[in-house]
Amino acid sequence: MIRIVTRARLTRLEDDARTASEQARQTSGAANEAFGRHVRELWNVTDRAERAEATTSEVGVLLSGALAELSDAQQEMLRKDIEIRRLREELSCGPREGETVTVLMHHGEPHAVYASREAAHADTAAHGYPVDHVWKPCDERPASAFTWRCEAFTYNPATNGFHRANPPAPRVLDGAA
Repeated sequence: MIRIVTRARLTRLEDDARTASEQARQTSGAANEAFGRHVRELWNVTDRAERAEATTSEVGVLLSGALAELSDAQQEMLRKDIEIRRLREELSCGPREGETVTVLMHHGEPHAVYASREAAHADTAAHGYPVDHVWKPCDERPASAFTWRCEAFTYNPATNGFHRANPPAPRVLDGAA
């Protein structure tokens, strides 16, 4: 088949080609702009995801620390609860015959009551008394003559009270009958 191309047809074809080329250039520009927007959006989304991941990691560390603290606090509460129960049972029993307590006296005045002499001695160390102090039995001087003095008291159910474990020796009064 033979086709005869006229100048007018050739001009129309050139115009169509230029129009198609311009339309392709515009479409390519629009595609490039859309691709740029998508790349920027992808960059922003990736950045937000990375920040969210870092925040999640930080929150995870904080949460694990809080859980560890909570576990420690629960264990401490359990220990204290057990100690409270033990002390309540001990308190409900009341004093038993022959039970001894130590009263720590400061210049003759009761300072504190302890379950043992060692606990009383440890307390005097907390108040500035030498830790390595050698404790000796007190003589007949009054309790006020001593800076720190430990006295043992034993429970007597007959009198429903505590009495000195080592009462002072009776003094002989001159001329008394």
